Amino acid sequence: MTKMLLPALALTLLAGAVHAQDRYAPPGPPGDDNTHYGWADVLRVDPNYGVTRTEVPRQECYDQPVVRREGGNTTAGTVLGAIVGGVLGNTVGKGDGRKAATVAGAVAGGAVGHRAAGGREYESSETRCREVSQISEQRRITSYDVEYRYRGEVYVSRLSYDPGERLRVRVSVEPAD
Repeated sequence: MTKMLLPALALTLLAGAVHAQDRYAPPGPPGDDNTHYGWADVLRVDPNYGVTRTEVPRQECYDQPVVRREGGNTTAGTVLGAIVGGVLGNTVGKGDGRKAATVAGAVAGGAVGHRAAGGREYESSETRCREVSQISEQRRITSYDVEYRYRGEVYVSRLSYDPGERLRVRVSVEPAD
C-alpha cells in the first residue's frame, strides 16, 4: 500500500506546484481578461558574447636628442681674435704687403675668435610626450539564451539579463483559427 502512496503523493505535489506557479503572480493589466502571469522554472542559461571596441587615449613619451650650446661671449672673442690676427699679420711682409697681411690676419683672427668664444656644443636629450589613441577590445556578455519550463512545456527565449532560477512569464490565451 505504501508503494502506491508514494507515486500518488508525488503526482499530487507536482500538480499543486504547477498550479501554485500561477497563484502567486499578480494579475495582468486591467481589462485584459485573456492574459495572466505565472512563474517558470529556468532549466538552462547560456550567455552570448560580443566584442566591444573602446578608444582609450594615452600619453606616449620618448627621448629626443638635441644639440645644446654652452654660452660664451662671441663679441669679445671676435675682437680679441681680430687683434691677435692683426698683430700676427703685421709681422709678415713689408710695406703694402704688411698692411694687407695685417687686414687679412685681423679678419681671419676675428672669425677664429668668434668660433672659439661661441662656447662648446654638446648633445643631450629632452623627454617629449604626445597623446595617442589605443583601441581596446573587450569580450562582454550581450544577452542570454534561457531555456525554461512552464506547465510541462519547454520554451527558449533570448533575454538581456540572467533570470536566475525562476522566470516570470506572461500567458495570453486566444482562440485558434
